[in-house]
Amino acid sequence: MTRNMAPPPGMARLLPESPELSRGFTLIEVMVVVVILGILAALLVPKVMSRPDEARIIAAKQDIASIAQALKLYRLDNLRYPTTEQGLGALVKKPSLPPEPPNWKGNGYLERLPKDPWGTPYQYLQPGLRGEFDLSSLGADGAPGGEGNDADIGSWDQ
Repeated sequence: MTRNMAPPPGMARLLPESPELSRGFTLIEVMVVVVILGILAALLVPKVMSRPDEARIIAAKQDIASIAQALKLYRLDNLRYPTTEQGLGALVKKPSLPPEPPNWKGNGYLERLPKDPWGTPYQYLQPGLRGEFDLSSLGADGAPGGEGNDADIGSWDQ
């Protein structure tokens, strides 16, 4: 008994009828696809690989904004910013160096003092050279100045 493999009326045939059309891909077709994938990878991989650096820069800017906000709250309570000598630690623990803050908040202004995304402490200067205070990360190289990922990121950029 043989079955009729014709599709029902109104439906297209899904499989080719001739064996020549069902052979598969030729070597040239496979090579063309591999070359196209190689070109796409060459164009896209550098863009994807640079994303971690961009993420670190964004994280540093967010940290600086958070620390700057804590400094402003400190100033509202104590009528002045912490001195350079007191440093950013004054946001976590009541400073023992003068001038002592008269209205220091009991649990501090930050839970802990973050390090920048490259593991370096944030730099603080009061009075600042570019504002009431300067708060900065030295970038990927950990040294002043630089360009690109090595550039300093500061409160003056906000």
